Amino acid sequence: MKATAFILAGGLLLVASATAQKAASGSDVEQADRSPNEWKQESNGKGVAILSRVRGGSPLREFKGVGVIDAPPGLVFAVLNDSEAYPSFMPYTAEVRVLKREKNSVTAYQRLELPLVSPRDYTLRSEHAKWLGRDGAIYRIRWEPANDLGPAEKPGVLRVNVCEGGWLLEPEGLHATRATYTVYTDGGGSLPPFVANNGSRIAIRKVFDAVRKQVQNPKYSAATKGEARSIETK
Repeated sequence: MKATAFILAGGLLLVASATAQKAASGSDVEQADRSPNEWKQESNGKGVAILSRVRGGSPLREFKGVGVIDAPPGLVFAVLNDSEAYPSFMPYTAEVRVLKREKNSVTAYQRLELPLVSPRDYTLRSEHAKWLGRDGAIYRIRWEPANDLGPAEKPGVLRVNVCEGGWLLEPEGLHATRATYTVYTDGGGSLPPFVANNGSRIAIRKVFDAVRKQVQNPKYSAATKGEARSIETK
């Protein structure tokens, strides 16, 4: 198993904002929460429950998606760890460049080609952990911006400075994964917060759809062999 984990799917939240802008009208559902740190479920459909919460008084919300993926955690992790393949299965991902791999982290640059809005790019540093839970191996991935470690800004490409989140992959029965995906991002530009938030809601399901399809690729099946061995601790 590779010793690094990287997730670029947070970039899809920038993509759907353009689509949401066409559909959104009036005021957004974002109103001041009485309990700002409390997760509130917004919807549950197509195999994904979507929750959100206010973060630090920002008009942008932090989002969480929870759903079952029909593959064991090791295989799902292998898909998320295959950052070089993202342009082939993650929508709108035009470029991924891994800049540095270490034992439990990876730094990589990503550029997105988006409909209706200008391209976006960023560099992220992702860390992962793996440990043995009651029902098997559990994986955790967390990422945050690291633009100072990546390429300089390019003309015509908007640099994203806020994009952080992660995955928690837990066994669900013998052959499935309960995946929890969290993300907080600001795509920048002139998109108002209610448009960005609506885009996030749309994009979370796109992330799950992409991963659910990619786990069917036979090249990842080897990731589950010998999973009981070499379990790292938190």
